[in-house]
Amino acid sequence: MLNVNRLTKTYTGNLRPSVEELSLNIGEGEIYGFIGPNGAGKSTTIKCITGIVGFESGSVTICGVDLKDDPLAAKRLIGYVSDDHILYEGLTGREFLNFVCDVFGVPYAERSARMEEYLALFSLEDAVNKQIKSYSHGMKQKLNIIGALIHEPKVWILDEPMTGLDPKSSYNLKKLMREHADRGNCVFFSSHVLDVVEKVCDRVGIIDGGKLLADCTIAQLKTTGLNESLEELFLKLTDSAEALPSGETNAEDNGAE
Repeated sequence: MLNVNRLTKTYTGNLRPSVEELSLNIGEGEIYGFIGPNGAGKSTTIKCITGIVGFESGSVTICGVDLKDDPLAAKRLIGYVSDDHILYEGLTGREFLNFVCDVFGVPYAERSARMEEYLALFSLEDAVNKQIKSYSHGMKQKLNIIGALIHEPKVWILDEPMTGLDPKSSYNLKKLMREHADRGNCVFFSSHVLDVVEKVCDRVGIIDGGKLLADCTIAQLKTTGLNESLEELFLKLTDSAEALPSGETNAEDNGAE
């Protein structure tokens, strides 16, 4: 459902790519965990996949639609939860969700039921008619999650989605991820919380220095002769990865994502 083939992205002023020759495939019904140290290229990869930033070589295909050939059609298949809030704070929560439904063409007959279901799940019923600027950080994150799911995307992309969520909301989000994948969709999940990734995901990719260092199923990880945890494998691979040359910075660390 999501195919990334030899993706390379270099920011202006950098000597080496932030993402280099990265390839991965995520299939129907799969939750894919994407992990790496700060500045490894995670957010750049996600912003390329979602069409937020361009890339000089490689391809991204969403359910058979090439992102460069037909960006609007590809983006209609994506739901994206960013690592910062993408919200119009002068709107009420309900106005924002209706705006998202309008953009993605969610029929009026369906949007109300979906909206009320997710608002109840994340305890936002009492806040939905208030302006978003009055929301707490956690409330904004919940609204962001609902907005990314309400059009039932085939590919749901989440970048650090649990930041600011209370335990109940985190639990409900993990449940939604599993249910979404089990309905024949896929989930691309980036997080620093490795124990959550290990418990929730079917497969995991480890990136560092812009390169994919590992791509394996959680089942494979658990059946290796080394009997390594995801944390142990992550530390082993990233500690041995090639470091950036002295004096060179990564664009992600400079706010260019």
